Amino acid sequence: MLPEKKQVLIVDDEPNLRKILAAQLSRDGYDVLLAEDGEQGLGLLREHHIDLVVTDLKMPKIDGMTLLREALAEQPELPIVMITAHGTVDTAVEALKLGAFDYLTKPFDKDEVRQIVAKALKTRELAGEEATTETKGVEGARFGIIGQSSGLTELYAVLERVADSPTTVLITGESGTGKELVARALHDHSSRRGKPFIKVNCAAIPKELIESELFGYERGAFTGAVTSKPGRFELANGGTLFLDEIGEIPVEMQVKLLRALQESEFERVGGIKTMRVDVRLVAATNRDLKKLISQGAFREDLFYRLNVVSIRLPALRERASDTPLLVEHFLKKFNERLKKNVTGVEPEALDLLSAYGWPGNIRELENVMERAVLFCDASKLRVEDLPVELRGPGAVPMGTMPPADPSVDLGSLPADGGLKEHVKVAMSRLERDLVSRALKQTNNNVTHAARLLKISRKGLQLKMKELGLREGSSEKSE
Repeated sequence: MLPEKKQVLIVDDEPNLRKILAAQLSRDGYDVLLAEDGEQGLGLLREHHIDLVVTDLKMPKIDGMTLLREALAEQPELPIVMITAHGTVDTAVEALKLGAFDYLTKPFDKDEVRQIVAKALKTRELAGEEATTETKGVEGARFGIIGQSSGLTELYAVLERVADSPTTVLITGESGTGKELVARALHDHSSRRGKPFIKVNCAAIPKELIESELFGYERGAFTGAVTSKPGRFELANGGTLFLDEIGEIPVEMQVKLLRALQESEFERVGGIKTMRVDVRLVAATNRDLKKLISQGAFREDLFYRLNVVSIRLPALRERASDTPLLVEHFLKKFNERLKKNVTGVEPEALDLLSAYGWPGNIRELENVMERAVLFCDASKLRVEDLPVELRGPGAVPMGTMPPADPSVDLGSLPADGGLKEHVKVAMSRLERDLVSRALKQTNNNVTHAARLLKISRKGLQLKMKELGLREGSSEKSE
């Protein structure tokens, strides 16, 4: 299967700039959508699955800052890159504090565009490993986290004690356990909540760029540095800096990070002026930092500087009693998103959901619930709506497999011939049913249907052709 192309939306009122950016991003292998103002951009955002937005600041109708606020209100994890002129750099920096991923200053270098776009998309891809839950009004939710198990009760007690303090916190746990949720809780329940919360995913940044990303750079510091640019430490001044996947920072950069943490000061790349900041640092990792220390890949002094307060997030399998609360939350979420009316979960299905090991933690549960709600045709989620892996090895998705052809006597079929053909026909029917239902649920939007089925758009198009389904309709081509 071919890898799915990422879709980038360019929003700018200058036709030439749109054309130049579109040409470069298309050459780099991205699908590109164009909008001439913020109003049109928001419309395209709501109609298509967009992986990244590149938008100008000053535009008619809806400007870039308004677009930023409205887009992030609907899709908090969407990376947005702002385009600015020299006179509006301060506004672009303010946009970063509001949640923009980065900004480009005109005239920009094509390599800079390539690097920022690749970094933004990589960051979003890695962010998919963490759980994101909207918990307003949810039963059993505290600090934006859902759960009442003993492990989370201990977590809540720690958050109450350390949230409103300047103390550095190290969050550990498997991917998908909600480390970013805890980092945000520390910020939102502190006196810094009115200041910036700046996130850096260290795994998404090439090692040669990590210093300029964290500490900024001065004009002329390197090829492409056409203007000075603040780093994430400066942007987080007065607030919280969240360094996710801290174990991925190169060893040669760790000593500079240690100095910044100990002294609260640093210099931009290519600069001589010492910058001082007031930043509360929260770091997170899913790796064993002590093991990295023994391998020479992580500095012991940095580890102890980070590990002032350590918070370990339990895996979902370690707090199975919280699964029903999470299931209820995701059921409500996807009923609303998918315009369904699944009123509950049958006891047998809930038992399976609670007993499963969830190697992907809350993110995996969220994905399973989305698919289950999408394909559920009953008033409640049933065992047959759940994936095969939840129902034991070799199990078949009950209720979705088409009935066997009564004209075929399975006992008379040769093991290497007719039986295989019968299974092939049955599987084709099943695939056709799943694809048709996904298309129907998304009003025949192939991009959205591919996303629901967890396959690439190109892969879905090929499958539709193979199954005799045409784009624009979930019915068989005549």
